[in-house]
Amino acid sequence: MKRLLITGAAGGLGTAMRTRLAHMADTLRLSDIADMGAAGSNEELVRCDLSDAAAVDALVEGCDGIVHFGGVSVEKPWSMIRPANIDGLYNLYEAARKHGQPRIVFASSNHAIGFYRQTERIDARAPTRPDGLYGVSKVFGEALASMYHDKFGQETAIVRIGSSFPEPKNVRMLSSWLSYADFVRLIERVFMVPRLGCPVIYGASANSAGWWDNAHASYLGWVPQDNAETFREGVEAQGGRPAADDPDAVFQGGSFTADGIHED
Repeated sequence: MKRLLITGAAGGLGTAMRTRLAHMADTLRLSDIADMGAAGSNEELVRCDLSDAAAVDALVEGCDGIVHFGGVSVEKPWSMIRPANIDGLYNLYEAARKHGQPRIVFASSNHAIGFYRQTERIDARAPTRPDGLYGVSKVFGEALASMYHDKFGQETAIVRIGSSFPEPKNVRMLSSWLSYADFVRLIERVFMVPRLGCPVIYGASANSAGWWDNAHASYLGWVPQDNAETFREGVEAQGGRPAADDPDAVFQGGSFTADGIHED
């Protein structure tokens, strides 16, 4: 690609992917409302509030692909979630529609299906079961992506990210962990395949204790290579196993299922 846009570039995943995706385009256009530091040799830095439609339109213009990490990434009051995750995503899709429909990697979340139990194995056909307002915003994003695909042909990889960190931090993440390397492999395939469509893809590595089935997206050719089982001994020694009735041991969304509404 000539230009790849990464939104939310100052966040945890944006920061991790910034260098790891540099090989995919002549120029990375990085965007956030927070400080992104100094621009690298093939980087453009653009401060952009996703709720500003005109700013998002200008941000997307000239881009051949979009990796969308931008927005609120944890449970917050609705007054914080709505501008970035609802209005902001609409602005992004409208800008994409008007500027050549570049493929989009949409960072959805396991919290769109967080109320499924850890004893259940599900695939993309399972109805959504969000575990909070953040999860609801991701369900909205998935629906928006689906509509723009059916109505306009806009291609999106809807990635329900599990837990993407250098290493799993607790026992629950032994099932939900997505290594950075496997995430890069997925993004590479999204922009490589001749036909993408609008698949829902569970963002998890090849974890022995995994809950999610990605067989429906096998046409992408994405084969995760890492396994959280490598870290089990250290994770269990450090934090132990949660009680059997702890949300982190019952639900796929873990503690988010027990969190109340965050009021202003």
